This record gives sequence, structure tokens and C-alpha cells, in this order.
Amino acid sequence: MFGNWIKTSILMAGIVALFGALGGMIGGQQGMLIALVFAGAMNIWAYWFSDKMVLKMYRAREVDASSSPYLYNMVCELAQRAELPMPKVYVIDEAQPNAFATGRNPEHAAVAATTGIMQMLSERELRGVMAHELAHVKNRDILISTISATIAGAISSLAQFGMFFGSNDEDRPNPIVSIILMILAPLAGMLIQMAISRTREFGADRGGAEISGDPNALADALAKIDAYARGIPMRTAEAHPETAQMMIMNPLSGGGLKGLFSTHPSTEERIARLRAMA
Repeated sequence: MFGNWIKTSILMAGIVALFGALGGMIGGQQGMLIALVFAGAMNIWAYWFSDKMVLKMYRAREVDASSSPYLYNMVCELAQRAELPMPKVYVIDEAQPNAFATGRNPEHAAVAATTGIMQMLSERELRGVMAHELAHVKNRDILISTISATIAGAISSLAQFGMFFGSNDEDRPNPIVSIILMILAPLAGMLIQMAISRTREFGADRGGAEISGDPNALADALAKIDAYARGIPMRTAEAHPETAQMMIMNPLSGGGLKGLFSTHPSTEERIARLRAMA
């Protein structure tokens, strides 16, 4: 838990510094001050509201014991096993099999599953997946995951703004240098996400297997999701690739630059570790 708070603090501080540098490149000293204020305000907003933004982005609808008893009761039972507060439960109307967790702490957490994953997996396999997501909640991965997704999107937007509105005044650097920085900024955000996601997925796999008590169930689910997810596009994830690292399986098609930034460890290695646990 303490380690994740350090990572989150470093990420937020790094974002403030990056925004300040970009603001300076775009608008000189005044641009730097505006960017620093914006970065500070964005960090505060991301801490409190980024989870709601991501859920709205995916048009997730909250369910309860009466509207979706199958999923809700499953999450309730697993949360009790994990000794966690009951999270909010959401369903996303997407054919691609996938799931994610979000929120700022276990007391303000949510788990979401697509209709595709609910239809494709057996009860035992889906149980393994939801246990994996609850492990993210228990490990307190969800704050840095959601904030990094929000901030990476903001970096991309700022970079695009700079490319269109960069100036050629004498007191500012060469515009070619500015353009290069604008291109590198969103890539830096994606690299941050990649580094965060790769390590935590193994931990959530292990934690999920312990919560469900069935490592092979999660292994079977990962194998099935990997076989089908790539052939079923998820429009929202393609439009907002910065959110891909939140999913249990990379939802992106892998075309173009997206394929260079895999946010998850290899499925084969994840499955092998789970089989070893069993």
C-alpha cells in the first residue's frame, strides 16, 4: 500500500513538472505558470473524479442484486472472502470480453465487467476474473491506474494543443524541438502506464487466485479471453487507448503505434504462473 502511494505521488509530481515544461515550450514563462496551475488542478480533480469519468466514458451502468443478481452476488461473495467493503458493480455493453476495477481506495471502489465476458466465461472462470479485479482493489492499484489513465489522456490533449498553437517567437525554442517534445509527451505517458501495469498484473493474478481459491479458473479465463478479445474490437478503448492498462486483458487491436505499447505481461507467462500456484 505504501509503495503505491509513493508511485502515485511520484507520478503526480512528474506530471506537474512535465506540464510546466510543455507550458514553457508553448507559451514561455506565462505558459509555464498556466500549465503548472492546470496540472495541480488536474491532479486534484483526477484524485476525486477520474473513476467516475472512466465509467462514464465506457457508458457503464451500475447494477445491484435485483438488476444483475448473477454478477452482483458473485462480487459480494468474493468481497467477503477478501475482507473488502462491497464495491459498486457495473456492466458495460460491449461484446469484447474484458473487465476492470477503478476508484481511489477500497472504500470507494467499483468493478466493471462487459456483457461479452459474462456471456463467454463459465461461472467458475468469471469468478476468477472478478477475484482478480478485487485483488487490484485490495492491493490499492486502482488509484494509480485510474489517475494514470486520466493524466495520459490530458498529456495527449496538451501535446496536440502545443502542436497546433506553438509559437516561433525569439524567446522560445526552435519550433521543431517543440514539435518533437509534443510527440514524445504522450509516448512518455504511455510508457509510465506500461511500467505500472506489467508489474501489478502478476500481483493481481496471484491475489485473485488466493481470493477465489482456484488458480486454474483464472488461468482458464485468461486463455479464453486472449483467444477471443483480439478479434472483437472495443470502440471506446480504441478511442481512448490510455485506459487500456486498466483492463484484465489488453483491449486494443494492436494496429500502428498501439502495438508498440503493450500494457500487459504475456498471457502465456500469466497462465504459467497461475498453473504453478495450482
